Amino acid sequence: MSRDERLGVWVLAVGQTLGFATLVFSFGGILPALLDGSGWSRAELALGPTLALLVSAVLAPVSGRLVDAGHGAALLAWAAALGAAGLLTLSGVGSHAAWLACWALVGLGQAGSLYETCFAFLTRRLGGEARGAIIRITVLAGFASSLAFPVGAWAGAALGWHGALGVFALLQLAITVPANLYGAQLLRRGQRRGPAMVETPKGAVRTAIAKPEFWVLAAIFALMIGGHMMLVSFALPIMEDRGAGTTLAVVVASSVGPMQVAGRLFLMVGADRIGSGRAARVITLGLAVASAALLLAAGQPVLMFAYAVFQGASIGIASILRPLLIAEALGRENFGAVSGALATAPLSASAAAPYLGALLIGWGGVPLLLAATLCFALLAFAGTLWLAGRGI
Repeated sequence: MSRDERLGVWVLAVGQTLGFATLVFSFGGILPALLDGSGWSRAELALGPTLALLVSAVLAPVSGRLVDAGHGAALLAWAAALGAAGLLTLSGVGSHAAWLACWALVGLGQAGSLYETCFAFLTRRLGGEARGAIIRITVLAGFASSLAFPVGAWAGAALGWHGALGVFALLQLAITVPANLYGAQLLRRGQRRGPAMVETPKGAVRTAIAKPEFWVLAAIFALMIGGHMMLVSFALPIMEDRGAGTTLAVVVASSVGPMQVAGRLFLMVGADRIGSGRAARVITLGLAVASAALLLAAGQPVLMFAYAVFQGASIGIASILRPLLIAEALGRENFGAVSGALATAPLSASAAAPYLGALLIGWGGVPLLLAATLCFALLAFAGTLWLAGRGI
């Protein structure tokens, strides 16, 4: 990569870090303030981020096609601005209907400015060199939750949930939008090494989804990401239920981010020796261990931090593995459209996760939610064993 391209990758990494902190993890960070001050139930509140992620899931194939057609740079910047507008309007809502409508706007921002669009853009610009760029971005973006939870806890306590959302809107507007714009501009100064920017041929996605590998990969990542989003969305209430005080709960929840970085660094160093398929089998078992640790934790900080280590490292690697496994199993041609189509499954699981998590807690408390995430991880592991039988 050229100097401009290397700098562009790191600038985009800043945009992705702040983008995830504001558009995805802010809800979990301010949830205690929302429960105290909004007057809405946990399930009613969770419908907001659920709707946002659902909008993002529905629009993922559209975003992929726009990237394939050469509009990735503009999409990263304008979608981030829409996300900022959604957060800003959220900070002033007074009704539940407005709460949902504003989260739908946030979902538009998620659809065009986060990993799916960014990775497709990098794959188109850098070709085979995109792997290293994706790892660099996800290494830094692993700190998104470490930023969101302390900022959310502080802002929620000091300013209330309205003010806290205003803080996140300001971060998105002041940092994410210009970072996405400038980072994409720097990358476009280099020579494009990926496939030509053309309209996706008719039938290209249909050909991909006819392969069983497509559906198994979709299921694996849906199970992993869905379970993770349940745990992230209710991280603070989960920790408090397990016997942690407020400070310990924030520290454990914030530790998941650095562990994501550690997992990604490990993959960056040992990826050639480990292989993508074997890494997928390891991380699905890691997610199972994380949920089991929380199930067994009863006022035991060691098990809570064990959760943070296994959950963070495993899900951190998962975000890198997805584009790599898609390219390995389904090819790089029409990557944006195929990746966008497959992303519908994990994004839909992410969308359902906050609301489903709220329902599970209501039906059987935190233990039922943790049992569900444990089952999700084990089912994902079964999927990776099927891939191993196909040589992946």
